[in-house]
Amino acid sequence: MATTTTKRKPKTKRKPKSKPLPTIWEVPDALWEQIEPILREFWPKKPTGRRVANWRKVLNGIIFRMRSGCQWDQLPSKFGPKSTVHDWFQRWSAGGVMERIWRVLTAACDELGGVDWQWQAADACLGKARFGGKKDGQESHRPR
Repeated sequence: MATTTTKRKPKTKRKPKSKPLPTIWEVPDALWEQIEPILREFWPKKPTGRRVANWRKVLNGIIFRMRSGCQWDQLPSKFGPKSTVHDWFQRWSAGGVMERIWRVLTAACDELGGVDWQWQAADACLGKARFGGKKDGQESHRPR
């Protein structure tokens, strides 16, 4: 009886998957110490008549809204009034503060090895242009 030998390929070792970083739902203390000076720099030097909102609660509300995708009026009450959170988000976005906070967050994640710079994705939303273009549109091919 003849025996045949077949060569088996050696098993390649797989690269161990790195454990993903935990999702941020609330700003941790160490990160808040980096973000708070950015917010203080944006605040006007002259005091205004209103009490200042708790910025940490507001930022946590913005993060919750961005992570969950909920509507502004569905924001839990633990973040404060929804109009206050939305107003601060609009103010910080227009002043470039949110972009600076984003830079701090990506730098912190990059130090931990949590940012994969090789892979990028873009997201878009396409919708109907209600009042754009000509009113006539395409002519019908049917006889009248």
